[in-house]
Formats: sequence, structure tokens, C-alpha cells
Amino acid sequence: MWTGTLYALAAGLMWGLVFVAPLLLPEYPATLQSVGRYLAFGLIALPLAWMDRAALRRLSRADWIEALKLAAIGNLLYYVCLASAIQRAGAPLPTMIIGTLPVVIAISANLRDHRRDGRLPWRRLAPSLLLIALGIACVNRVELQALRAQPDASAARYLQGALLAVVAVACWTWYPLRNADWLRAHPDRNPRTWATAQGVATLPLAFVGYALLWAGMAAVGSDFAMPLGPRPWFFLGLMACIGLFASWLGTMCWNAASQRLPTALVGQLIVFETLAALAYAFILRGRVPEPLTLAGIALLIAGVMWAVRIRPEPVAAEGHAG
Repeated sequence: MWTGTLYALAAGLMWGLVFVAPLLLPEYPATLQSVGRYLAFGLIALPLAWMDRAALRRLSRADWIEALKLAAIGNLLYYVCLASAIQRAGAPLPTMIIGTLPVVIAISANLRDHRRDGRLPWRRLAPSLLLIALGIACVNRVELQALRAQPDASAARYLQGALLAVVAVACWTWYPLRNADWLRAHPDRNPRTWATAQGVATLPLAFVGYALLWAGMAAVGSDFAMPLGPRPWFFLGLMACIGLFASWLGTMCWNAASQRLPTALVGQLIVFETLAALAYAFILRGRVPEPLTLAGIALLIAGVMWAVRIRPEPVAAEGHAG
């Protein structure tokens, strides 16, 4: 139990890094940060693919197309939206919005897959949704007050950040549901092989994205110093760090935690990622969070932990002719 919890904590600490990278590279476009991160991850996946090459050869053309879709939406588009959101609205609010993912995924699965997996009772979900909404409202209030105190701040830019964080949540709600569909449809396949396939699929997408971004910037006469920007070594180091620790090692630690802990408990421990991201953001700001922000974080955690403890109830077969 303790070993599994420590693995989950390690995964959360590493995943939290992806929330601070946009703050460390404010002058870099979010698109460049996304393709840079997943270029690094794709290159890290290559030796894994070589070791798993026999299993990868068994994947069909349709499987590789599915892996490309998952990589495009769950990796590249998700991180473009997240990095853009953080650059526009700061880290706390987008991190809180992303922190609702366990509940949003559960609700989406409740609507889509209740006949297969059982239904979560809405009346039992309602208190957790209220706690989450109150938590986000508290953090939003503090961030808006800080925004008004800045003479050059833009409310429109802050709103764009919040909306982009919602799009990021939509991307990463679609991804695990679609990924689970494939794994359920292919019970004979190793989940590790499927994860490696997605890493390999990410590599050409990131290469193409990088090339298109470079060409697009040249076409509009951008003065941004492509291909590596004004701080090339810092950019390369940070992308390699995130690719290694967040995309690869973090996922390995999470899988190790999932093998050792009950599923209900693992769902709650995803909150380590939210806490790590918020901690890193406030360390970068060099100040302690406001009491209302701390209250909002506590409400969010309470809401998520309440929701993931609710077990689905079987749905009676409808219109079944015996």
C-alpha cells in the first residue's frame, strides 16, 4: 500500500512539471512547446518500440490510425490548449479546471457507457459537483482580484485561458474513454505495447507539427528565432526533461501504483498532480497562496475524492425479449 502510494506521489510530482513549463517559457508559443515536448517523448519511445517490435508488428492499419488519433488529441492538442491556457490565465485556474478531470471522465462514462459499466447515481454525485464548483469559484475570485490589480492585465485574455483549459479537459476526457474502448476490444494485447504505439505515433505528428509551425512563422514574417527560440539550450533541456519525466517516467510510476493499489484509491491519488502543479506555480510566484485559494483547493480535493468513492450501480436490461 505504501509503495503504491509513493509511486502515485512520484507520478504526480513529475506530471506537475507540465503545468509550470509554460510559465518558464512565457515568450515561446504554446504550439512550439507542445510539439517540442512530444518530439522528445517520441524519441524516448523509439528504443521502447525496438524492444517491443514483435508485438507492435501485430497491430493492424486500423490500430495505428487509432493510435494516431489518440496521440493527436490526447497529447498534442491537449497540451497546446493547456500551455495556452496557463500563458493567458496563469497557472492556478487552469490547474484547478484540469483537476476536475477524474469527475468529468466519470460523468462522461456515466452518460455514454452506463449499460456496459453501470450507472453512477446522480443524487450521490451532486454534492461532489457542488464542492468542485465552489472550489473553482474561490480560486477564480482570487485570480480575478489579482488581475484587476495589474495595470496591463487583460480580462479577455484571462477568459480565453479559462476556455482553453475547458477545451483541454474535453480533449483528455475523450482520450481515456476512447483508449479504454480499444483496450476492451483487444483484451489479448499488452497495454504497454499500446502505450508504446501511441508514443511512436506521436513522433511523426510532432515532426510534421514542428515543420508546419516553422513554415507558418516564416510565411507571416514572425521575428521569433525558430527552430529553438531565444533560449535554445533551456528550451531543449526543459522539453527533454518533460518528455522523460512527465511523459515516460511519470506514466511508468502511475502504472506501478495502479498494479499495487485498489482502483478506487488510485483514482483519488490523481489529486497529487493538481497539488504538485499548484505548489510549483506558487513557488514560481514566490508567495504563499491566499486563504481563499487554499480553501478552493481543499474544496476541489474534497469534491474529487467524494466522487471517485461512488461505485456504479448495475443497469437493468431494457426491452430484453427472453
